[in-house]
Amino acid sequence: MVRKAIITEVEGLAGGKGPAIVHHIVPKEDLYGHGRLYAKVVLKPHSTVGWHKHVGETEPYYVLEGSGIFIDNDGSRNPVGPGDVCTILPGQCHSMENTSDTDDLVFMALIHNA
Repeated sequence: MVRKAIITEVEGLAGGKGPAIVHHIVPKEDLYGHGRLYAKVVLKPHSTVGWHKHVGETEPYYVLEGSGIFIDNDGSRNPVGPGDVCTILPGQCHSMENTSDTDDLVFMALIHNA
């Protein structure tokens, strides 16, 4: 089967600020109860993914393009760029910031059950 990603624009993703373009690669129903999101996320300049918690699930990010700051569960602020993997364990919180004035921050996100 071949299909196109479903692309949506979200203002304030997970309570963050600014626009994010979410490319839903696999719909939730096709994850067959193993998770709820597999997507490419494009954070526009100065946009953020808000601070949020994952209960009973985990969410790795894989940075494809751009640079930004990953805020880890302990509040530490870590610079990220292409090739970096940000791991969020079950029960942890996190957020992401695009600190660029001009460039998008692009990453893959997979939310799956613990």
